Amino acid sequence: MRPVLAPPARTPLSPGATPSFSVVIAAYNAAATIGESLASAFAQTLAPREIVVCDDGSTDDLARATAAFADRITLLRQDNAGEGAAKNAAVRVAKAEFAVFLDADDVFDPARLEALGELAAARPDLDILTTDAFLEVDGTVVRRCYDESWTFEVDDQRGAILERNFVFGLAAVRRERFLAAGGFDGSLRYATDWDLWSRLILDGSRAGLVAEPLATYRLSSTSLSGQRLDLLRGRCAVIEKNLARGDLAPEERRRGEAALVANRSAAALQAAQHSLAEGGRGARSAALRLATATAIPLRTRLKAVAAAAAPRLASRLLARERDRAGVPGPAGVRLPP
Repeated sequence: MRPVLAPPARTPLSPGATPSFSVVIAAYNAAATIGESLASAFAQTLAPREIVVCDDGSTDDLARATAAFADRITLLRQDNAGEGAAKNAAVRVAKAEFAVFLDADDVFDPARLEALGELAAARPDLDILTTDAFLEVDGTVVRRCYDESWTFEVDDQRGAILERNFVFGLAAVRRERFLAAGGFDGSLRYATDWDLWSRLILDGSRAGLVAEPLATYRLSSTSLSGQRLDLLRGRCAVIEKNLARGDLAPEERRRGEAALVANRSAAALQAAQHSLAEGGRGARSAALRLATATAIPLRTRLKAVAAAAAPRLASRLLARERDRAGVPGPAGVRLPP
């Protein structure tokens, strides 16, 4: 029996049949990695009904990279419109009950779909299914996605999703619910998973976790570092969308507002550090803005005051402040800097 975390069923349930799964891959310039991802999808002990790949305007030779699988996959092509738009296009043509997302540089353990199928059969009331995973940075496994510092929410998924994305992103989602919700928001380039899970959960869906590491999620420390500010701003955009809803309870709204303050503060810190590192005329004004931001921790504001007088020294101090929290990773997980 696999370890499972999920909110209690609202009504008595009878186990259902194992549903079918369409593996969905959005690919952009992923010719070097997609072969391994596809091989992992075809190696499943529970075979997927289909594998749908959407080429999001790649400029590398993705067709050659997928040639060995050409007669076993559905390959779509579109002009570059972003990962969310590519996933939407793939889900629209998929035929299975669940769409399960696989990034073009990640891999599934052979038992992953089988484990998701067991959970779906035991809990037919769940619309979102995921598993734990190994997080690999620059080729080295650094941790599992879920641990004591980042947990999967069971008791209050509505409240928790307003604060953080507790759903690991290589998730399976009930296709009809995905389509009814409008899929991924194509206007967002970052935190698109969090936005989708937020809308689904706030509209009544619930999520379950198989608490075994049944995927490997691969990250580059260079790209993570470069995307820090964009990731934080993307999180703020998601929280702002959620707070614009009219169906939040007062305590839910309070939690969302607190999360927005925290993420805006982190974004301000990151922006100031970037300005100080770059130097130039904007560095001192960036430091002064940070110093007067009351939502920023006092220790950080004091360093920003020093930055106005000595930008180069303060840049190093602020970098340490930023790195103390780690690097934003999948599902909001903090990774070592």
